[in-house]
Amino acid sequence: MKISFIGTFPPRECGIGTFTKNLFDAMLAAPGSDGPNQGIVVAINDHEQRYDYPKEVKLTIRQEEQADYLEAANFINISGADVCILEHEFGIFGGQNGIYILPLLYRLKIPLIVTLHTVLKNPSYNERAVLTEICKIAQSVVVMSQTAVDMLVAEYSVPEHKIAQIAHGVPDIQFDQLLAKKEFKLSSKHVLLTFGFIGRNKGIETVLKALPAVVSKYPNLVYIVLGKTHPNVIRHSGEEYRIYLMGLVKKLGIEKHVIFLNEFIDQSELFKYLSASDIYITPYTNEAQITSGTLSYAIGAGSAVISTPYWHAAELLSEGRGRLFPFNDEQALSEVFLDLLDNPQVMRDLRKNAYDYGREITWPKIGEKYAQLASKIVAEQPDEWVEKEMILDLLALPPFLLDHVQRLTDDTGIIQHAKYGIPNLKEGYCLDDNARALLMVLMTYKRNKHPLALKLSPTYLSYINYMQNPDGAFRNFLSFNRNFLDEVGSEDSFGRAIWSLGYLLGNAPNDAYYQTGREIFFDAAPNFVKLQSIRSIANTIVGICHYMKSNPSDEGMKEILRQLANRLVADYEINSTADWHWFESLLAYDNAFLPLALLHAAEFLNDEKVEKIAFESMDFLSGITLRNGYLSVVGNEKWYNKDGENSMFAQQPLDALAMVLMFHQAFQLTKDQAYIRQLYTCFMWFLGENDLRISLYDFETKGCCDGLESYGVNRNQGAESTLAYLISHLSVLEAFEEVSNLEASVV
Repeated sequence: MKISFIGTFPPRECGIGTFTKNLFDAMLAAPGSDGPNQGIVVAINDHEQRYDYPKEVKLTIRQEEQADYLEAANFINISGADVCILEHEFGIFGGQNGIYILPLLYRLKIPLIVTLHTVLKNPSYNERAVLTEICKIAQSVVVMSQTAVDMLVAEYSVPEHKIAQIAHGVPDIQFDQLLAKKEFKLSSKHVLLTFGFIGRNKGIETVLKALPAVVSKYPNLVYIVLGKTHPNVIRHSGEEYRIYLMGLVKKLGIEKHVIFLNEFIDQSELFKYLSASDIYITPYTNEAQITSGTLSYAIGAGSAVISTPYWHAAELLSEGRGRLFPFNDEQALSEVFLDLLDNPQVMRDLRKNAYDYGREITWPKIGEKYAQLASKIVAEQPDEWVEKEMILDLLALPPFLLDHVQRLTDDTGIIQHAKYGIPNLKEGYCLDDNARALLMVLMTYKRNKHPLALKLSPTYLSYINYMQNPDGAFRNFLSFNRNFLDEVGSEDSFGRAIWSLGYLLGNAPNDAYYQTGREIFFDAAPNFVKLQSIRSIANTIVGICHYMKSNPSDEGMKEILRQLANRLVADYEINSTADWHWFESLLAYDNAFLPLALLHAAEFLNDEKVEKIAFESMDFLSGITLRNGYLSVVGNEKWYNKDGENSMFAQQPLDALAMVLMFHQAFQLTKDQAYIRQLYTCFMWFLGENDLRISLYDFETKGCCDGLESYGVNRNQGAESTLAYLISHLSVLEAFEEVSNLEASVV
């Protein structure tokens, strides 16, 4: 069996790196079912650091370079590896909360086992989303304590059968205490030890404050603090914490009893220090630590361990393997120290219990357990890795809810932007969003007669009416205190207003709304043929087509439709080439609206050229954005110039919406259900089937995040993104009904 490992790796000074190295060695030494196991390592570099890695490291990933993660996926897939093992810890992978690891994992064509070194009980939105997605992708999730198992099931909805509990391994190294003490010139001392990376959450000050009461009775006691300051702490705070500790030592008058060793030492030397110590302490400041490698090492060395009751310690030190004291309680710690020092036999019992358990978790035994798990996972997989086809599954969709839209709406209209899920009143309102909001609530009311949708409709319609100028054009922006912020809005906002008004005229819930919408629509109509913006023309075409579904005999409007469609056709003929079937020399924003407009126009114009260009441009766009089996829309960061490269970020919900609408209209024209599958694939972009493998829909606020950025998800949830999601959701529901009706009619 060949195993690919992803994680940090020595000589990088990192606890996860040490774990990865130990696991690598242990699994390769474990017996294999078809001969010796083999392994390769993909190592994660931090920031701009580079390391002189050993030969088993075949590829490195720069932490913040997303392209490196995609390259690593391709490398692993062609490496001949049978299974991949990921060591996951927040902080070692790039992007927001380590989100860059998700595209790598999604692209793997071999089974995945992930070891979780941290499971957060109260994660942030992004932390939960990243960890949940990793667990979905993995065939097995390994944790090191029962508490972690319980949390994954309760907090992250991971199926229990998917979780394996395997203890943190410890080196099979032992030293004689007397000889170790003699080597360090500590033979006459009672030795206390804490080791590992230093940071404020380690609680070392609690030990220091406990020492005066202990050294007054045991003046030959020394406390060794062994370890460097954590690199992330150095990066943000320098040596501030270490300096504070050294000042505290002086203030307490215990300089002769405390030794700081600012070193990162190898395992053999570490176990020598552990063997030399009488008592090992992990005085961490809060319970939220699900795994502690340092604690496992101390148990493995047979140390007498004292710890605060964080999750891993409470579990590992049960059954007489150690002693616990309350968080930040130096008096209680002093009492435990004195009790053990006063009773050597009690200390010896603790050491024996720890040592006996440590024999059960040595790396050879832990490596064998991982190897058995990997063999089982590989055996359960099909001979050929088959990618799942996206199918229309309404049970996979969140409930359709208007909570966030209601939150963003006041008596003027819908607020344009939000800070996370909270309306940002400073940004006021815009015509674009109120037009989309009107379209969305009309679609909602048409579907299920939702009373809130009907209640909100006049608010958005009245905003559109208020923003119309005497010449039929529209202003766009309005401040929160209802001051106009422009004289004439963009042509794009004009087109979106006509799109929603046209839909209203074809689907009015009552006559009052219809008459109001009709008046605004026809006051704007003289401007239709004056439009220059290609996307405004496309939006206006869609609005006209919605109007004509209930007014098919309006020959004047049909002629305007023909003129506007011919404008798009002319742009296409100017810009398209043998390998560039598009209306412009670049793919920019709202791209799918251009073929969508011609697909709508084809319904009414009976024009073969319009229809041909509609499908030709749709296929061209689909070939670029759906080539990996999921939607990857053109990013607004740099767009996609004809002779350039596709921009991955910033991906906008509007582009996903336009793709959904385009495929829906293609299905309505052709009744080809392949377009429904593509529609659903595009919709799933909102729910995590995207380049970052994370959902933009917020299941707590019922809003939609503003886009995919290079750092992760833009967590602001403005009107544009939420409305794009809701309109897309409604289109999926409508398409599902249309497919069901079509199948029923065939039967």
